Amino acid sequence: MSVDPAAAATPVTVRRTALPPARGPISALLLDAVQRAPGSPVELSRTSAVADPIADDDLQLALYLCYELHYGALDGVDADWEWDPGLLAFRAVLERAFEAALRAAVPTPPAVPPEGVAPALQALVAADTVPPTPPLSRFVEMRADVEQVREFLIHRSGYQLKEADPHCWAIPRLHGAAKAALVEVQADEYGGGRADRVHATLFAKAMTAAGLDAAYGAYLERLPGVTLATVNLMSLCGLHRRLRGAIVGHLAAFEMTSSLPNRRYANGLRRLGFDERATDFFDEHVTADAVHEQVAAWDLAGGLAAAEPELTGDILWGAAALLTVEALWARHLFDAWEHGASSLLPDAA
Repeated sequence: MSVDPAAAATPVTVRRTALPPARGPISALLLDAVQRAPGSPVELSRTSAVADPIADDDLQLALYLCYELHYGALDGVDADWEWDPGLLAFRAVLERAFEAALRAAVPTPPAVPPEGVAPALQALVAADTVPPTPPLSRFVEMRADVEQVREFLIHRSGYQLKEADPHCWAIPRLHGAAKAALVEVQADEYGGGRADRVHATLFAKAMTAAGLDAAYGAYLERLPGVTLATVNLMSLCGLHRRLRGAIVGHLAAFEMTSSLPNRRYANGLRRLGFDERATDFFDEHVTADAVHEQVAAWDLAGGLAAAEPELTGDILWGAAALLTVEALWARHLFDAWEHGASSLLPDAA
């Protein structure tokens, strides 16, 4: 079998994330636990004092690290912690607080007939007028400076360097038309069989072209809670079978709101003088997600609704939750930039 030279030249790196500093009592408990032997007692966290679980730096970092054990290695942490009962119990406490806050912010929409799911998703996306206005993508296209664009890329690295992975947890939970549609979308995310076209690889190349460290997890300690929440939402919904409707709705809305913003991001990078190494990732999504939008809304979400009509409310909730956390994240960036400040946490070094 012949090997694509471009694929063969694509570097393959093991996902390995350095443990970041604790941000408070919750992440301190986690970091203390995982640096001991698996099976050691894990003190459960108290989350009642967390005012805003969706944006809390401490809670979201701890939850992100719990989930990261399913995606890659944590430096100095035994792999057996991934399924340690004590750590899973610790994670469940954080998940309950996070999901309760999400449910309070985004009530579950009423169920609709299966054939109404795709139109309802379209209406939900069309009605998404939550600030900031203008949208972040328009700001990047027209006004952002180089440092703000670099910050944007750093924020997105928390997800884009493992793009599509959280949604793949849903594949074994679906069947029939919905499974086929999800695999169709995900195959494109992974480059259609070409390692050099895997979207996470394209994003790493964009980071390098922008003068950033493209190593997986390189900027974790600088990502605020509101950024980590956008990733943790996917992991929460993807890892729990009961939330399979929500992860499908999340992906559908993700694809339906991707094409135009990515065109704007690419335009902004070109405006600032970046070449195709930086824009390739975004240009790829302009084309791919225009197709994915239809597949995700009608074949994936519509297919799941037809097979399991009781999940229509969950599908719409997953889409609405995505729009809500993304708006909170974008507002955080704007608030910082409007005050001439960085939207990232300070560098501990």
